[in-house]
Amino acid sequence: MFSLKKLFGKEGRFYDLLEASATEAKTSIDLLSKYLHTPDRDSATAHLDDFIQSRRKDKRITQEISEALARTFVTPLEREDIEALSFSLYRIPKSVEKIVERLSIYHGRLPSDGMLRQIQLMQKAAETVEYMVKQLRHGTDIDKIREPQERLQWAEGEADKVMLALIKDLYNGPYDAKELVILQDLYEMIEKVIDRCRDAGNVVIQIVFKHS
Repeated sequence: MFSLKKLFGKEGRFYDLLEASATEAKTSIDLLSKYLHTPDRDSATAHLDDFIQSRRKDKRITQEISEALARTFVTPLEREDIEALSFSLYRIPKSVEKIVERLSIYHGRLPSDGMLRQIQLMQKAAETVEYMVKQLRHGTDIDKIREPQERLQWAEGEADKVMLALIKDLYNGPYDAKELVILQDLYEMIEKVIDRCRDAGNVVIQIVFKHS
């Protein structure tokens, strides 16, 4: 068992910032789900501002973490852990924003069921990452972190299955060459978001193992 209290200081500012970043990552995926559920995507351009604001907010959080590290005494190894987790969390909303930007200029058909299933799995992965990050505030041990780690691995495995089904439909469905290229690119971008969640979870796991 370990605690990051000494590392982060009595005020718990680093806990607050990392948790806020994890929450912002989850929020960006929730916004993506809302965007895809909008009947007319052409009229949903206002949602782009929500994504931009979400990523800007997370960027400010990331900058605050860097500035706080510059003002706080920590060991080099611990500094790397915090920076790695902060960077991994920031990459999630950044990747989501790219998906929305691409969707906003694509007016073709989308395999809604498959994509919405991927978004649901993204949400589960982001919820799990948020939970794992919040455990750091209270101190945790390997046993307590294994179950959320398994949930994260399950979400990634299910996402791989859905991805395969989407690619199969793409190769055998009624899509022209342009649609095939665009949709395959979108699928890969969606898969990358789940990979980002996995990466953030892995950083938390590494911190736990290091201090167990």
